[in-house]
Amino acid sequence: MIDAADTVSRLLLDERTADGWWEGQLSTSALSTATAVMALSQAVKTADNQATVEEVENDRRLIRNGLQWLAAHQNSDGGWGDTVMSISNISTSMLVNAVFHASGTIEHFSNVVKASQAYIDSIGGVDAVVRRYGKDHTFSVPILTHCALAGIVDWKRVMPLPFELACIPARFYAAVRMPVVSYALPALIAIGQVIFRHQGHWNPVVRWIRRAAISPSLKVLERIQPENGGFLEATPLTSFVCMSLLGCGLRRHIVTERCLSFIRSSVRSDGSWPIDTNLTTWVTTLSVNALANTPGPGLKPSERTAIRNWLLKQQYQTVHPYTNAAPGGWSWTDLPGGVPDADDTPGAMLAVLNLRPESESFEAAEIRSLQMAAIWLLDLQNRDGGWPTFCRGWGTLPFDRSSNDLTAHAMRALTEWQRRVPDIPAQLHRRTRGAVLRGLKYLQKNQRSDGTWLPLWFGHQFHSQEENPLYGTAKVLPAVRAINHDHAGKDMIQKAATWLLQNQNPDGGWSAVRGLVSSVEETGLAMEALAGIPEAVEALQAGRIWLENRIQDGSVSTPSPIGFYFAKLWYFERLYPLIFATAALRKTGPLSSTVESRSVRGG
Repeated sequence: MIDAADTVSRLLLDERTADGWWEGQLSTSALSTATAVMALSQAVKTADNQATVEEVENDRRLIRNGLQWLAAHQNSDGGWGDTVMSISNISTSMLVNAVFHASGTIEHFSNVVKASQAYIDSIGGVDAVVRRYGKDHTFSVPILTHCALAGIVDWKRVMPLPFELACIPARFYAAVRMPVVSYALPALIAIGQVIFRHQGHWNPVVRWIRRAAISPSLKVLERIQPENGGFLEATPLTSFVCMSLLGCGLRRHIVTERCLSFIRSSVRSDGSWPIDTNLTTWVTTLSVNALANTPGPGLKPSERTAIRNWLLKQQYQTVHPYTNAAPGGWSWTDLPGGVPDADDTPGAMLAVLNLRPESESFEAAEIRSLQMAAIWLLDLQNRDGGWPTFCRGWGTLPFDRSSNDLTAHAMRALTEWQRRVPDIPAQLHRRTRGAVLRGLKYLQKNQRSDGTWLPLWFGHQFHSQEENPLYGTAKVLPAVRAINHDHAGKDMIQKAATWLLQNQNPDGGWSAVRGLVSSVEETGLAMEALAGIPEAVEALQAGRIWLENRIQDGSVSTPSPIGFYFAKLWYFERLYPLIFATAALRKTGPLSSTVESRSVRGG
């Protein structure tokens, strides 16, 4: 017999890189593969006398491999989902279908194209794409541009983007109400220009302004591009920019060259592309926090020091060129395309705190780092009391609004920082306390009548609204418990805990809502949130048995596509199930001492 918590902890520890931290692996993606192949197809079509034979042949090889991968991973209904575990959706299916047209391979893949077109027609085609995203043009316009470049959508169906807005000072972006979210500025510029090239504009004044804005907006695009070429380390965003610049005849522009370099270097051995390069910083902080302050296998002092030193180096020390974010935040990755945000920053703060045992004093570098991060978070808080992802005040589109899960994470980190670090300046102490109380009011206002909170960056593909109330509630509940301010907080805790208990599946696991198939990630999240609540002992016992059985049959490492990446783009991360299971089993204590084959109700 083996201890479940020890077993899954060792599995997680074994996933470290040779350097001592975690890199994980993001899901490969039909959507990423389709956009990358489209960009490369455009590059081959526009190849000039500066392109070497080897370069063109390499691009053609990548195109062939990508198309073969896409054909092999078509769903039975004719469509494609965002990951190999995802159900078909209109967005990815239209992107993939377009690539076979753009590459001139529809005859070779005639059955694939015919089946995909039937699926697209049955869903509603262009109209379905527009409905899916509503007033948020962040993803609908790139999809339609991709299809227009392939010749399967009329340019008249593509909504224009005011790329000239990128030329105004960044501090005014929120005021002009951009039609795309803050992280999509590269798409606004490049896609806006290729649409303008094909559509023009009926208004001569607007036409003059946009012509005048082409060169200066391209300079903005060049300035915000990371050195490795990958915008946000994301293949789709980088590919959309690349194909659009190629469509404008800018084959030799420095931004185009860098984009192509990133795309070529990001391909996987099977011919596909991942949704993003990695979430190294994010999964490292999640892993550290899952292993922290509980008995069992963990990090040795020298290993904690190595991770701590590495993590401190990942903190941004200068103004970020992309979002103009102040120094002090962390990104999800250690690569150049990352951007500081309000989920990774509190995660890193908690990891820095957890890497130093309670009995040890913090070094000056850690204290400075934590204070910079705290001020960064305080400056990011919106007027409504919540925290957005990247930029304060960008509240018109969903992925720029304050969100429950990020607000809870920021509050939890700030509260723990105040508890652990001595000699915080009195004024900063008061400011932090006020910010946390405003965050608590924001969460109180946004708790739904059933006791749940909805998250921003996570969902569930089989939920009727693609939402994941379990993730949001499981992230908010521990934060409110940590603050435990007043009667209102206690009422919030009670309602949230009751919902989690009532939504446990009969098999002992949890999903986004009761009745959907239980997953390791969601079971782990629910258990960690309920740890220490007396009324939850029986439910936690059942959940522990469910996880133990997943360890025994080897499925504890099988991920689920519960992540949202940008606008309704699904992903999964290979380490999520191990991380969430580790946190749950270590924090709920030895409710069950051995791994045995059994059901929740006995037997």
